[in-house]
Amino acid sequence: MTDKASLPVRGIQPYQPAEGEEYMNEAQRAHFLAILEAWKKQLQEEVERTVSHMRDDANHYADPADRATQEEEFALELRTRDRERKLIRKIDETMNRIHRDDYGFCDQCGVEIGLRRLEARPTATLCVDCKTLEELKEKQRVA
Repeated sequence: MTDKASLPVRGIQPYQPAEGEEYMNEAQRAHFLAILEAWKKQLQEEVERTVSHMRDDANHYADPADRATQEEEFALELRTRDRERKLIRKIDETMNRIHRDDYGFCDQCGVEIGLRRLEARPTATLCVDCKTLEELKEKQRVA
């Protein structure tokens, strides 16, 4: 059974390759393009909901505590939307990679990233080994 919670977009089933199927063929690229397009649409809808919410719920409370609570809530929403805006940009870059037939292979070592990893993180540009190594190097720099 597949864990649907790990997919970035609900309603799109994980890709099931046929035996002997070539990696990153047209059907696989179309599958990941569909995931990315749906994910981007989902994020854009969230942005629109936030704008509406902030416009409709902006109150001028007399109580400083109520005002501070509302301002903190709005600030948190704006930080979240900023992260999502950056993710939309990354999704666009990934969609361009698919169109250039440059998707699904590690930027550092060139090996296949793998369908399972791409299902979990469609914008991945590194294989598991290179990503792990990158994270270890980052930990050493911080420590």
